[in-house]
Amino acid sequence: MREKDSVAAYFMQAMVQGKGNDPQRLGAALEQAGIDPVLIEQPTARVPASAFAALWLIQIRELDDEFFGLDSHGMSPGSFALICRALIQEPDLHKAMRQCLANFALFLRDFRGTLTVRGKRAVISMETRAQNDDLARLGEETFLILMISLMCWLGGRRIPIDRADFRHQRIPLSDDRLLWGHNLTFGAERTEIEFASHYLRLPVIQDLASLKVFLRTAPQWLVIRFRNQHGLASQVHQRLRHSHYSEWPTLQAFALEQHLSPSTFRRKLEREGCSYQEIKDEVRRGVAFEQLRQSRASIGDIAERLGFQEPSAFHRAFKKWTGESPGRYRARFQGELSEGSDRPI
Repeated sequence: MREKDSVAAYFMQAMVQGKGNDPQRLGAALEQAGIDPVLIEQPTARVPASAFAALWLIQIRELDDEFFGLDSHGMSPGSFALICRALIQEPDLHKAMRQCLANFALFLRDFRGTLTVRGKRAVISMETRAQNDDLARLGEETFLILMISLMCWLGGRRIPIDRADFRHQRIPLSDDRLLWGHNLTFGAERTEIEFASHYLRLPVIQDLASLKVFLRTAPQWLVIRFRNQHGLASQVHQRLRHSHYSEWPTLQAFALEQHLSPSTFRRKLEREGCSYQEIKDEVRRGVAFEQLRQSRASIGDIAERLGFQEPSAFHRAFKKWTGESPGRYRARFQGELSEGSDRPI
């Protein structure tokens, strides 16, 4: 974790609302963590990641609950470590995540996650019985952040989320793209995240030694490690995001821009859990989602911008990403289907 890493103040709400901390105790906890109390009311403000991590640990100790009082049963201190010890025994992410969800269900009563594999897609769906809407909102986001982060840590790499739907509504945050990806919807019918199922075949690479390090630094690992807005992967993402596909540099050219050798460039990205090609693929998906949801550009123009030689190639790729055609996806968000845009090409 670097000094300039930060987290939106919104994510502190989960730590401070679960059991209705009295103002005096909350103020003392924030002061101990080095956080200005006024930031609690400013969800888009930035909080240093080190201070956020400190508050995370302070609140677990104060509340005697590793789920911050968001669940009617909760997780007593030590539960998370116990769960992680079981996960590192599993051979791959598929078995590890099923075990993870089952183990969380032993402690939590109001938040349950289910993993479903549908061909090339994997979905983690939420079932929630929280006492009120605020607990449901904060609990679901906290639960899924834990699931994503544990999956990334177990596999030793960043795993992109291709779709994230939440039942609740809230303001957009700059952290959302890093956490949930571009295909993010609030006010959906149910809460769930979707990603490519091939990641579940990745081996679990962690062991007891790495687990001890992980547990000592858990908050920053969970929130920062594979979602680092100041890392090299994010720089690559931003560079590609704001360029036409035809202007995207080769790996060698990008490394030169960064004053790095190609091999060093690759190694730095690998340490952040990704590759140059994977970032390019993720940016293409993100631009496609954004253009279909927010613009009136034709599907052919979007395909051209993304470097597809034919609209039919974009159509096939999009169906692999989402299971539906670009036209139907656009219709769900723009309320109408452009004439002929959903015909098989």
